[in-house]
Amino acid sequence: MRITFVLPGRSMRHPIGGYKVVYEYANGLVKRGHQVNVIHPLLRSQERPPFMNKLKIYCKYALSSLLGIPKINWFNISSKVNIITVPTPEEKHIPSADVIIATAWRTAEWVAGYSSAKGEKYYLIMDFYPWLGPRERLEATWRNPFKKAAISHWLYEKVIQAGGTNTTVIPIGIDHQTFRLLADLTDRPQKVIMLFSPINYKASDHGLCALEICKKHYPNLEATFFGTSSPFRDIPNWVAYEKNVSVEKLVQLFNQSRIYLCSSVAEGFAFPPAEAMACGCAVVSTDCGGIREYAENEVNALLSPPANPGALAHNLLRVLRDQNLCMKLARKGNEIIKTFTWDKAVDRMEAFLLGRLDKSPFS
Repeated sequence: MRITFVLPGRSMRHPIGGYKVVYEYANGLVKRGHQVNVIHPLLRSQERPPFMNKLKIYCKYALSSLLGIPKINWFNISSKVNIITVPTPEEKHIPSADVIIATAWRTAEWVAGYSSAKGEKYYLIMDFYPWLGPRERLEATWRNPFKKAAISHWLYEKVIQAGGTNTTVIPIGIDHQTFRLLADLTDRPQKVIMLFSPINYKASDHGLCALEICKKHYPNLEATFFGTSSPFRDIPNWVAYEKNVSVEKLVQLFNQSRIYLCSSVAEGFAFPPAEAMACGCAVVSTDCGGIREYAENEVNALLSPPANPGALAHNLLRVLRDQNLCMKLARKGNEIIKTFTWDKAVDRMEAFLLGRLDKSPFS
């Protein structure tokens, strides 16, 4: 089968969760003998740009073609996957295929306008409003007559509530060969690790606020933040900051920490807490929606209402004070997250594309 994924842009140096999902699927599907294209348009907007802007895009594309398209250096993509950079997402730049898969609301708008020669239309739903686009336009893409798969049951319910049909759920996986236990749970320092991001819905300021509350009770508390760029605001000197870390370094940081803190307002799935779970961290998080796919409050994580740093701090204090609770959450989390594999996810995606997947999203 010829399969085309359409991404909303390209990121050569910095990880993006939705792009990681697509690359994992591309790698898995080529292993199963399918031909896979991944489209990266230089133009990120669906509106027609002014002439000079479009000219700049084509010049950039021509220069890239002459000098060689930069390699995506943060993810190991199979050489069998056809990575295609195009100047714009216009249909003339898109290869013919058996199926074409939109991967974000912008790309769903583009794909809706393509002819049937580009493939039967599918939609891998990973994003939500209001941070990633206007609610009305995003929800309108959910109502497109595509075959749709949401990455979590929480997101599936959002699609159904908005009037979307012909939708199922395909939970994504974790790379357990990479994200794994390297250090015994009981030997770790009482250290907290957290993604520190300027993106609004990550609400990193709430996480920092929760930590500062806990620091008053535990003066020796240590924390590590990681991100893809320099900190977007000042952070206390007792918080270490790791900029643009490699995957290998991130695994080490997770294994050197006892607790992962997540402060997001909403997530389609929430990759970092899941990867931290796989490395043995106890997860203390906001109930950010998609995290419910693998995190159950008081069972393998502690969840609190979003946008409430005080409640987040309360749960963080609980695991700081109670070693047994911390170990219980870490062990149960590690056990449950191991059931989320990319082999399972790719099996379901392949069945979905071949029309063989059970229609029930709760199967």
